Amino acid sequence: MMRLNKYIAHAGVCSRRKAGELVKDGYIKVNGVKNTNPATEINEGDKVEYLGKLLKPIKEKIYLLLNKPRNVITTMDDERGRKTVWDIVKEKVDHKVYPVGRLDRNTTGLLLLTNDGEMNQKLSHPKSIVKKIYHIVLDKALSEEHINQIANGITLEDGFVKVDQISYIQEEGPNHIGVELHSGRNRIIRRIFESLGYEVEKLDRVYFAGLTKKDLPRGWSRKLSEKEIIMLKHFS
Repeated sequence: MMRLNKYIAHAGVCSRRKAGELVKDGYIKVNGVKNTNPATEINEGDKVEYLGKLLKPIKEKIYLLLNKPRNVITTMDDERGRKTVWDIVKEKVDHKVYPVGRLDRNTTGLLLLTNDGEMNQKLSHPKSIVKKIYHIVLDKALSEEHINQIANGITLEDGFVKVDQISYIQEEGPNHIGVELHSGRNRIIRRIFESLGYEVEKLDRVYFAGLTKKDLPRGWSRKLSEKEIIMLKHFS
């Protein structure tokens, strides 16, 4: 027995949260009847359909870590024909995998993709405190006044935001900044610096939930080790 939204996520369609939206929007049928309740219990023998396709939970769980290049969209497809993260990894997997969270088109670095809907839900949930570290290159040196202001927190158009840590990357110069935060708000780092008059020329995620870019060149991906998977499954 499994809830409908979890069943859809385990079939590799999308994350559990997105699955709930699909159900509520009327895209799912259970035993030939449209069902809009994500909490419906699915029993053995029940038939679940999405866009006319019969869904079955995928037993093989896939976990890929991608070092995303610039000018790549964090989606499975793009109506304008732009390159997506799925275009990069699709030849390496037998089942569709979905990004955990997002990186905007011009942001590079670590992106986790998986068909494990439960893990995707856990790591991308707004209440999850997932440690992320970014290397930022600004168009000019960041003043000490502004670095202290960011460290103490600033108010943007959608509310107050405070990074977990911020510092100069000493060996690189005063326009190279390291930032640690767990907020998943849209374009949050770019908006922080733009609000103070800086342009972010490069934004690279170098750390995500205990995973690093070690031995992973830009544009490459690799499967997670068993140890890394266990670490993420016990993430809280």
